[in-house]
Amino acid sequence: MSKKHVFQFLDLPRTMPQRIPLELRTSGDWGELYGRFGKEEAQYQAGRCLDCGNPYCSWKCPVHNAIPQWLQLVQENRIEEAAALCHSTNPLPEVCGRVCPQDRLCEGSCTLEEFGAVTIGAVEKYIVDTALAQGWRPDLSAVQPTGRRVAVIGAGPAGLGCADRLARAGIQAVVYDRYEQIGGLLQFGIPSFKLDKGVIAQRREVLEGMGVEFRLGVEVGRDITLAQLLDDYDAVFLGTGAYRYTDGGLPGQDLEGVLPALPFLVQNGRIVSGNDPWGRPIAGWEDQLQLPDLQGKRVVVLGGGDTGMDCVRSAIRLGAAKVTCAYRRDEANMPGSAREVANAREEGVRFLFNRQPLAIVAGVDGKVAGVQVVETKLGEPDERGRQSAVPIEGSESVLEADVVIIAFGFSPTVPAWLADVGVEGTPNGRIVAGGGGRLPFQTTHPKLFAGGDAVRGADLVVTAVAEGRDAAGSIATLLLT
Repeated sequence: MSKKHVFQFLDLPRTMPQRIPLELRTSGDWGELYGRFGKEEAQYQAGRCLDCGNPYCSWKCPVHNAIPQWLQLVQENRIEEAAALCHSTNPLPEVCGRVCPQDRLCEGSCTLEEFGAVTIGAVEKYIVDTALAQGWRPDLSAVQPTGRRVAVIGAGPAGLGCADRLARAGIQAVVYDRYEQIGGLLQFGIPSFKLDKGVIAQRREVLEGMGVEFRLGVEVGRDITLAQLLDDYDAVFLGTGAYRYTDGGLPGQDLEGVLPALPFLVQNGRIVSGNDPWGRPIAGWEDQLQLPDLQGKRVVVLGGGDTGMDCVRSAIRLGAAKVTCAYRRDEANMPGSAREVANAREEGVRFLFNRQPLAIVAGVDGKVAGVQVVETKLGEPDERGRQSAVPIEGSESVLEADVVIIAFGFSPTVPAWLADVGVEGTPNGRIVAGGGGRLPFQTTHPKLFAGGDAVRGADLVVTAVAEGRDAAGSIATLLLT
């Protein structure tokens, strides 16, 4: 590649990898929407970086990736060095390159945003996919085994991030998970059009090559006790995630045809990936969820976060005739990624903003027939600083629906088996970790550490990865100093 000049961003516009054609997406193609950059495309996009003296992209990234540095390595075609640098801050870079809301994080803070931000996520994906395909693997040849062993409960992003860093510290990590595959919601909750499940399988192979051991289909409190883990290991990390469904308490939400978002996504994800859809049930939904046939149906999704976008885009691929997303605030205040909203809109999803659901409406057959909503206007900020949605009197209407999917979010639950060892939890189900003179991420039990959604509540994949990574640092401090 020719030598970069400082105004390259003016000559080369921001571009994304090619996408699956719209007609395939709307006819049921579950492949990843975005393709991959080739070498030249990745180098051109990396070359647009200004190499800022104070890189806002790195600071905004929850794992503080060395983004300008690995963009420079891409320009120089030093891909394996770039992959090593990616992994130095992020245990799951190929995952974050696909599912992070870059428009709200690194790319949203890019100095070039006004001209078109550097395509950071797609280049990160290119780096890691290319390096792994060439046979590159993390180099642990200088790592000395310490003889220490740590149990990791939960094979989601926090648990995987923790296991990676423990292995790099010479600590044996054994990961327990109640499901049949690793990844947690990466495997079962995020649709394959955003994250191909082969990516998770490859990451398992990488981690096992680093010495991480997985014990799947094993549920703590049922198949093994926490007391056993505390006896058998030097420390335990809790990455149990956030699976408790937030239902909103709407009248009629128990009608046939009303689905909670997470079980809908999990069971459908199992079907798409060829796994048993009625495998281990989701906590709180042990009665299993029978997925309705959405072909030709009217689907209304309540909620404007990334989970809601996953639901509306899945419904399109399942053949729904009409898919509507109703959100109580305006588009500017939607918590989901703007890129995901744009993709959903392109695929035919209708958005109704400033609509607050009041009740699920039953039809003559006792099944769901619609959602009663009221129009809203933005009022004063709430306790989190967001403008509240104020109902407008007399503006009620009914959205007709054959299926309603509730995507109001998820919360963690402190497992009952933690009470026996005195681990503190909050009223909203979060595990208390850090503070009080303890190490970061250390709970009120000295051998137990926790991070990710189980501690902070439902959040981004990358924040869970960051907390699992950093919790491993605290564990190493406890065990090795």
